Parts: sequence; structure tokens; C-alpha cells
Amino acid sequence: MLTLSQIKYEVIGHVAVVSLNYPPVNAFSKTLSDDLTAILDFISETDEVRAVVLTGEGKIFCAGADLKGRANVIKGPGDMPAHMRRSRECFHAIRECAKPVVVALNGPALGAGLAIAASGDILIASEKGSLGLPEIDVGLLGGGSHAARLFPHSMLRQMMLTGYRVPASELYRLGVVTQVTTPEQLIPAALELANNIASKSPLSVKLAKQTLNAIEDMSLRDGYRYEQDMTAAIANTADAKEAQKAFLEKRPAVFVGR
Repeated sequence: MLTLSQIKYEVIGHVAVVSLNYPPVNAFSKTLSDDLTAILDFISETDEVRAVVLTGEGKIFCAGADLKGRANVIKGPGDMPAHMRRSRECFHAIRECAKPVVVALNGPALGAGLAIAASGDILIASEKGSLGLPEIDVGLLGGGSHAARLFPHSMLRQMMLTGYRVPASELYRLGVVTQVTTPEQLIPAALELANNIASKSPLSVKLAKQTLNAIEDMSLRDGYRYEQDMTAAIANTADAKEAQKAFLEKRPAVFVGR
């Protein structure tokens, strides 16, 4: 098993609960980045896990880059490019995880924290949750590309140019999160959603996420053709046949993952 110092990891049924755990604000440190990448790669190849809940310990989801720890990471030539590459790969590890990732925003997700959240598949939030790009206030940039996956033009530019934090109620109005809960109900709601996903055919879910990622930048014609190819690929699997048989027999399907 992996050794993780800034991540908590627990499996409940077929759902992995991954919690950012770097007090007091879960800053995006080198260790947290490495830990998060490692656990998601591990989950991708763990058949027991069919869905993921990603959240933060404490009152903050992730306050952004670990500015205090940066001096220990960037000491000389080559360190900055390596640091930036490490960050990119962490975000892609979330997006490319073979299992869908439900992001449960327990509090603010700022800068790199927003990028982490935007790399997930479905976002929900507690009333304390928010998303923001505060880099403008410390003379930096970052996160705009990831935020553009969630927000329309004017809102994105207001966030990036002013540091505006979008509260949970507005995130729901904009469709960025699918539900807003009390803080106490956040994880139960996230687990309910993740368990719903985990109840489906693992092969279908894996290919569905892979397809959604692939078609994001395709034309309508190319994207739908890709979907059709994936549908054809999965149609002859044991899980697909079981799903159709269970539907006709009006019973729950029993999936075997092949």
C-alpha cells in the first residue's frame, strides 16, 4: 500500500474517499501533489474501487499554492519547470482517473484548489463551499484554463481579474455544482451519488468517462462517431448482456466487470 502523508484514503464498499489533509488550509504542496497523483493512479488500477469522492479535511477544500513551502521546492535552475509539470500532472491524474471522481467542496477551493475541483467529474458543495482565483492579489496567475471548463466568459474574467470568490448558491445557479448541502450532509450526499455510479457496469462507467474526456475537444461529427465506436466496443461484453437481461427480467443487474 502507498505511504501518504498529506492525503487520507478510505474505501467504503466500492467507493474510495480521498481527503486532502495538510492543515490548516490544505495548501497545494509538492507532497500533497505527489500524494494525490499517486493515490489516483492506484485507484485507476484497483478493481474494488468503482467511484471516488474527493474532499478536504477541515474547513478549507484547498487554499491554493503552498507559497510558504515554495522556497524549499524551487531552489535553482530547472526547479520551476519541474514544479509546473508536477502540478499539471496532478490535475490530469484526476481527470484521467479511470474511475469517476465526485468532488465534494467542504469549503473554499482557490487557485490550484479550483483546478483540482475542475478536474473532477461531478461537483457538489456544502453551503460553505466556494471557488475562486485569488492569484491576482499576490501578483500571480493560474487556473484560468481549468475555470473555463466550469464558468462562462464574463464570470471567469471577473474571477481572474478581481479575485472574486463564487459562493455555493451561485455555483448551483450557474450549474457548476449539482447540489448544495449543509456541511453535515455533504459527505453522505457525495457517497450517495458515488454509490449510484458504482452500482452501474464498471466497464460502461470507465468507457463513459473515457469517452466524455475524449470528445470534449472534438467536432459534433467526430465526437458522436467516437461514442458510437465505444458503444459498439462494449455491446458484446458480459456486463452489457447482463444489463439488458436484467432490464427485461425487471431485476437488479449483477456485474462482473468484463
